[in-house]
Amino acid sequence: MPSSQEPLPTAAAAPHILVADDQPDIREALRLLLKAEGYSIATAASPAAVLAAVQGADFDAVLLDLNYARDTTTGREGLELVSELQALDATLPAVVMTAWGSVDKAVEAMRRGARDFIEKPWDNARLLATLRTQVELGRALRRARRLEGENQLLRRDGRPPLIAESAVMRPVLQLIERVAPSDANVLIRGEHGTGKEVVAQWVHAASPRAARPLVAVNLGGLSEGLFESEMFGHVKGAFTGAIASRSGKFQQADGGTLFLDEIGELPQPMQVKLLRALQERVVFRVGDNRPEKCDIRIVAATNRNLEEMIKTGDFREDLYYRLNVVNLWLPPLRDRGDDVFIIAKVLLSKHADELNSPVRGFAPQALAAIKKYAWPGNIRQLENRIKKGLVLCDRTLLGPEDLDLGPEAEQPIVPLEKAKEDFQRRYVLEVLERNNGNRTQTARDLGVDPRTIFRYLEKEQNPMPSGATQSAVIDPE
Repeated sequence: MPSSQEPLPTAAAAPHILVADDQPDIREALRLLLKAEGYSIATAASPAAVLAAVQGADFDAVLLDLNYARDTTTGREGLELVSELQALDATLPAVVMTAWGSVDKAVEAMRRGARDFIEKPWDNARLLATLRTQVELGRALRRARRLEGENQLLRRDGRPPLIAESAVMRPVLQLIERVAPSDANVLIRGEHGTGKEVVAQWVHAASPRAARPLVAVNLGGLSEGLFESEMFGHVKGAFTGAIASRSGKFQQADGGTLFLDEIGELPQPMQVKLLRALQERVVFRVGDNRPEKCDIRIVAATNRNLEEMIKTGDFREDLYYRLNVVNLWLPPLRDRGDDVFIIAKVLLSKHADELNSPVRGFAPQALAAIKKYAWPGNIRQLENRIKKGLVLCDRTLLGPEDLDLGPEAEQPIVPLEKAKEDFQRRYVLEVLERNNGNRTQTARDLGVDPRTIFRYLEKEQNPMPSGATQSAVIDPE
């Protein structure tokens, strides 16, 4: 009878499972159970048969016994088989079964590469839930491995890795591929940390301007007094401290691409100056009246709602249309499905060696926690958590606790109003983290008075014991 568990993840083909046990009745019982759940099943009665099957066909997971020799309980053959399977394909999930409930053997099997273990006699619900999770994770890891090879090809022509395996990202990738070879200005929209700068790099690298510079400037961190000098350059003696002539971002990007990050943070007076330079393709250094022509393509990025800012008079409509020839929206990480696994693996590979970390992968529990978490700070937050884990973890696999994703302690029942207050506090702090501590931006995003943010921060900081130190939350604005 089919289980009442959640249905298997939809896929082009039914998950293919190899069941290995020396007892025919156990193989048959598992075959019937899994077949009723929509799996395609193959069976093997010995370690040699398992290895032959894996080398001859593709499987989504292997469910294998630890004991094969008659009257033995050592699990030696099964443990050696786990090691051999890991050597053949490190992305193939192995779930081990043992009738003797030995914690030591289960731990040893996990150390050798098994993803989980099941005790005999098994619980159907637990077995099915474990297998379902491992099939999903295994498929994600294989996609990551395939993407890694594709990224090597991308890097050969100067393009940075751009992970877009999920259905929601495919139209984005298609639009990027269409617009990149053109000279059209691009406006990239999306939450903080969604990878807008990576997309800008990809657009530039795939354009005819790839041999010329890509120059990035964060307009959110540029003061009004330095704007013209930074963007258009200055001549020696133009102002106090101008001890030498200097080119600006426009001149540095000549022939290439100018990436204007945080365009929504640019105050109105600076918007006028930027618009004039974009319209005329001519700039004047501070202290000089000679025009300098600039041949540049503009790629801009923001997490702000520019249309609403136009209505309130905070953003110029003519500048908006100058920038927004092609509008490219990046979905948040929480909407990108299994992309989170692939991104996590790429980030771990990128940072493990540079941080001299012994970590070489994620524990299955960590992958499950990564998928479950909403990642309000998107890819930037995921990268920060992984880097922290690589620095502090002394094991070969990162666990959920290393990513600050460990299971929370059971909480007592509290009154509804208290629960609502706690949720609001956590949500405010998550949005604040996503905005890199910018309280003014957080207040805008949440539609509240900035004093509300201060109130939640005070509640977060006040419980600290006397004598403890606390770091200030820095507001860039």
